[in-house]
Amino acid sequence: MTSPEELKQIVKEKYSEIADQSKEQNETSCCGSGCGCVTIDEAIMSEDYSGLSGYAADADLGLGCGLPTQHALIKEGNVVIDLGSGAGNDAFVARSVVGATGKVIGIDFTEKMIEKARINAEKLGYHNVEFRYGDIEKLPVTANIADVVVSNCVMNLVPDKRKAFEETFRVLKPGGHFSISDIVLVGNIPDGLQKNAEMYAGCISGAIQKDEYLQIIKNAGFENIQVLKNKKIMLPEEILSAYLSMEELESVKINELGIFSITVYAEKANAAIKNNKAEAKAACCGPDSDCC
Repeated sequence: MTSPEELKQIVKEKYSEIADQSKEQNETSCCGSGCGCVTIDEAIMSEDYSGLSGYAADADLGLGCGLPTQHALIKEGNVVIDLGSGAGNDAFVARSVVGATGKVIGIDFTEKMIEKARINAEKLGYHNVEFRYGDIEKLPVTANIADVVVSNCVMNLVPDKRKAFEETFRVLKPGGHFSISDIVLVGNIPDGLQKNAEMYAGCISGAIQKDEYLQIIKNAGFENIQVLKNKKIMLPEEILSAYLSMEELESVKINELGIFSITVYAEKANAAIKNNKAEAKAACCGPDSDCC
């Protein structure tokens, strides 16, 4: 069995390799018709960023599975943390909203991605976008610092998702919220897909069942959890056949493989506001009051 640390190393090696490639190379590598190898191409899941304010082509490696900033309710002056920031794509989109008075902190545990993101930020002249090396299971950020957390197709790669969402909760300010795009599963997925290390780095094997994913978020303390986008991912048959037996492949065709890209929104409640409301209700509805 592959340990969590070994899984992290697999992901780090994979994304270090991707950091040295262009978006075009990533989109045509391995899943392209002219290549003899077969693996999951991240571009199958990526969405078009080019129309978004703040978009920087050099920072777009085609690694996402959604547009989390679209649903993030970011405001001017906010502090935003981008988990798994890669070459800086979502961080720069967020920066276009927070403006010069806000701040964006990108966190990634692939050194080459951090280096690439910092070069991109320097070229763009962004001095309020910072990229830090760190593990999502133990974020290099103090508590209660972020107004908003975003992440794009990264949490599924984290072995301990419980810790990852607990850390997300910790770094958010009371009243803050997150918008996260990710890959989840619905129904039984053949072992051949889930256990292959290459698939893990390509976002599938690290994914868990949608219901379990949402329950982890709830258990971390989040409220008002909403799935704002639910998109089925269709993998080409030539990819599936490399990991599945003929019997499994036929079963997938009949039952449909339940791989989905979702964008989830959730809030960290402001305890002070909740307490004030509770106290006001108690005062109004006490035993000597008839106002209720």
